[in-house]
Amino acid sequence: MPFAPTGEAERFALTNSSVSESSRLALPPAFFIAIVVSHFDRDAHVQAERYFERVQTPHKLGRLILAPTGRAGDFDSHGVDCAFIFRAPDGVAGSPFRMTYVGFDGVGYRTGTASSDDLITWRRDGLLIDRGLVGSITEFNVALTWILRDNDLFGNGSLRRVGGEYIGTYHAYPQPGYESGPAAIGICKSDDLCTWRLDDPVIRAEDGTEWERGGLYKSCLVEHAGMYYLFYNAKDRGKDWREQIGFATSRDLKTWTRHPRNPVVRVGALGSIDDRFVSEPCVLRVDDVWAMFTFSLSSDGFARDTVAFSDDLVTWTKATRPLVDVGPRGSIDERYAHKPSMFTDNGVLYHFYTAVAPNPSGRLGEVNTHEIRGISVAASRPL
Repeated sequence: MPFAPTGEAERFALTNSSVSESSRLALPPAFFIAIVVSHFDRDAHVQAERYFERVQTPHKLGRLILAPTGRAGDFDSHGVDCAFIFRAPDGVAGSPFRMTYVGFDGVGYRTGTASSDDLITWRRDGLLIDRGLVGSITEFNVALTWILRDNDLFGNGSLRRVGGEYIGTYHAYPQPGYESGPAAIGICKSDDLCTWRLDDPVIRAEDGTEWERGGLYKSCLVEHAGMYYLFYNAKDRGKDWREQIGFATSRDLKTWTRHPRNPVVRVGALGSIDDRFVSEPCVLRVDDVWAMFTFSLSSDGFARDTVAFSDDLVTWTKATRPLVDVGPRGSIDERYAHKPSMFTDNGVLYHFYTAVAPNPSGRLGEVNTHEIRGISVAASRPL
């Protein structure tokens, strides 16, 4: 049975280094209603709810597993973001579980790595990809957000090689500051997961249509039946912009074609949980359908992780409830519980996400920051 299409988005930080993510969202709370999709197929929504039960992770750990250091000069001094979890390849020494993540140092993004024996306690392993040369696309920012992996959500989370190499995706903003300027998306490659070679960007905002002309964000790479699918979220050029999700396809990882129906996952109607953004796709296979884990931002100013389902990677039906919601006042995720990374081990589904809470003092160790931004996790069983 085909799933039904979805419904319509905006970003946390202005493309201005002086304006932060949370100040962009200083809006009064509002009562939520469930997502309502126009022209929907009722049976598709019933089916989506059934799959929703398969991917629930109601048990939050309730603390950060990776937090900003607060040390001036560290690549992750101000914030830790955008986790990607995978299983270490066979024969690689050290802990079995690995994480790439994005650190913010007050200038821009850089990419680091961490490792764990149990998926709860993580050790920093250092900087993985540093900023590039002056004048390069990565002069101020480089964010590795995905490495081609096993498509199965309930598989072992192992990485896949193409021509003997690991294939990742990155994005880079052209200016210093928090997500400043219209980012581009590129492919990167590695023989050993330690040294990465970045190709020139393959998706640029200026080459797209109006929905993505404002800039690109996180990407997710899936291979299916000999075709590569590069999902990404992007914004339009409005002052109060919307963020939505589209994709491009390629047979060779070099020449990419945007889908004519982009954006394929759109923001919802006013008052819905995603009436401003539906962003940061994480696409994996759940039984006989595809699941796209995303975060949604509503006009109440809160961001929550959500999910949509598809049987063809083009037409998506959103579930009517958040998978991971924000916490109460005083919790690590009272403002945002967003940016999902999914991983399964020993029958337990882990939902890693970026948790954000306000920092009233404005100070964290040696640095100034208005928020505490780090990685936490929820699971299908109590942690």
